[in-house]
Amino acid sequence: MCGIAGILNLGKEQPITPNALRRMVSIQHHRGPDESGAYIDNNIGLAHSRLSIIDLSEGTQPIHNEDKSLWIIYNGEVFNYPEIRQELVKLGHKFYTTSDTEVILHLYEEKGINCLSELNGQFAFAIWNSNSRTLFLARDRVGILPLFYTIQNKRLYFASEIKAIFCDEEIPRELDLESLDQIFTFWTTLPGKTIFNNIRELPPAHYMLISPNGITTNKYWYMNFLNNTETFYRKTDDLVNEISETLTDAVRIRLRADVPVGTYLSGGLDSSALTETVKRKFNNELRSFGIRFENKNYDEGSFQNEMVNYLGVDHSEIVISNDDIATNFEDVLWHTEKPLLRTGPIPLFLLSKLVNQSGYKVVLTGEGADEVFGGYDIFKEAKIRNFWAKNPDSKLRPLLLARLYPYIFKDDRLNQTLIAFFKSGIENPDDPFFSHNIRWKNTGKIKNFFSEQVKDSNRNYDGYSELMNLLPPSYSDWDIVTKAQFLESMIFLSNYLLSSQGDRVAMAHSVELRVPYLDHRVIELLGKVNSEIKINGLNEKHLLKKVFKDRLPASILNRWKNPYRAPIHKALLNSTMSLVKEYCSEQSLKKSGLFENVKVARLISKLEKSNSAGEFDEMALVGIISTQIIHENFIQDFQYNYSESDSFNQFFDYRSVNQKFTKVV
Repeated sequence: MCGIAGILNLGKEQPITPNALRRMVSIQHHRGPDESGAYIDNNIGLAHSRLSIIDLSEGTQPIHNEDKSLWIIYNGEVFNYPEIRQELVKLGHKFYTTSDTEVILHLYEEKGINCLSELNGQFAFAIWNSNSRTLFLARDRVGILPLFYTIQNKRLYFASEIKAIFCDEEIPRELDLESLDQIFTFWTTLPGKTIFNNIRELPPAHYMLISPNGITTNKYWYMNFLNNTETFYRKTDDLVNEISETLTDAVRIRLRADVPVGTYLSGGLDSSALTETVKRKFNNELRSFGIRFENKNYDEGSFQNEMVNYLGVDHSEIVISNDDIATNFEDVLWHTEKPLLRTGPIPLFLLSKLVNQSGYKVVLTGEGADEVFGGYDIFKEAKIRNFWAKNPDSKLRPLLLARLYPYIFKDDRLNQTLIAFFKSGIENPDDPFFSHNIRWKNTGKIKNFFSEQVKDSNRNYDGYSELMNLLPPSYSDWDIVTKAQFLESMIFLSNYLLSSQGDRVAMAHSVELRVPYLDHRVIELLGKVNSEIKINGLNEKHLLKKVFKDRLPASILNRWKNPYRAPIHKALLNSTMSLVKEYCSEQSLKKSGLFENVKVARLISKLEKSNSAGEFDEMALVGIISTQIIHENFIQDFQYNYSESDSFNQFFDYRSVNQKFTKVV
């Protein structure tokens, strides 16, 4: 992975200074600590900081075509680049590197925007055509890698991280209160939005063309699902074999690197299956990495140890304490660049640090398996509630929820309250958000902590209407589970799991994550499969379990799904860190103007007196503190101390058509 940044003049020519580009890439130094480079002409400045993984010696960016009319800066990996390169060579293209970056450039030269359909990978890139003065920006199909932009003062600014854009003092920094409403409803912003006013994110599977004729943005790939009358029920063994072969090849090509590749191993089905595939089929000397918790309620160490012993991998682990959560919270938010409702990204931030310290730059991870194969409890919950909706007065049907959530139905005194919670909205199974509405409405109650100023600003805003406008035309034809899969993939996967818990906390320590379950071939294959096969009764990920039936221990295949979580209220309130005191004081709350002081004080007092906390109170605590930190560090006091004597500058390599700049040695 890498960090990219650029400035494009949309009106008359304005000088683009090397220092402006230096600032934009040096603040992203964690994304590319190995080297950096830039291209500048009268219209555009492109800058790149590199984490070298393929073609270590010659892949310095920006990279150009034969006549230097096209230039590319690129963050990511295209895993099928050797095959594409062979075809391009046959067509007469000449290469001066062995990198996948140059392959993308020549493929664009050959096929234009249609090049995107041939790329199997994770990427965000910018290609500049100096002849037509056209900039081509593109992002991978599911949004594994980030790309942000804004238009200010007749200039387009873009970068891998928002903080790079904020390095220009002319860019205003304000919170987008509608986006804040989205986070406190959907857990994250909707596609294209960020927490900052006028800072946009290019959505997954989109490209943007900026030319003298204007700006256009289009979608080039769709996460399509067939409706149940079209999906196939073909012989299960044949389907399982096809899934196995496709997934194995997805792993194979993601092991392409000129550096060692490890895996994350949690002890769950997804990471265990992935690690087994790498170990048994490709790399007998595999290194794996895992998270442990001092708090046994969160720890999965026994399952990790079982898989380590079963596979014989060289495993390293990090043990997370409550103090670790509080101590690293501010650093994590500097990298996520958005408020959080969970502390889950923090252990992953520390895990990537362990990976880096172990001398690794690349790890394979199991993200995406739940979305693609049907693994989340919310999918099964939707099935049960839909079944219940056909006979709302049934006393037996809601009891299926106790099978799904035995750990919350263990107290008979709470059962009626829980059943009432899950029954909410059951009278309307045709609601497009039937699967998620009760969760979103419960999360949305946190907005009661907003100040009157924020409430007034958002009084006429409806995030559900905005979400409705993002749904594809075929959405209404899908069954309830398929709709739930799509919602999870479009909102939670891209903007939280692959972002706040993915790229952002991994690249904070210069670690690239690769996600084989999100190979577009795997997604497209499973999109054709009926949801009743993906979730067999209440047996989640039925097909993935079939693939690994004889390859993993039964205890791993059949273990109860345990969602990844990290400590919250005891970590944030009982820590030696004074986050609550600093960011939730009356003075701090009044300074930001985002939350009502009396309600926040009441929440903290309640949690301080309690040994345990409910999900709502914990989400509220994390959401309030993290928003306050984001406001403090990005709005009130954004600091970036830049010096031309910074040792980073020795890596800066200028390239230009007219040779205005020379290489800095």
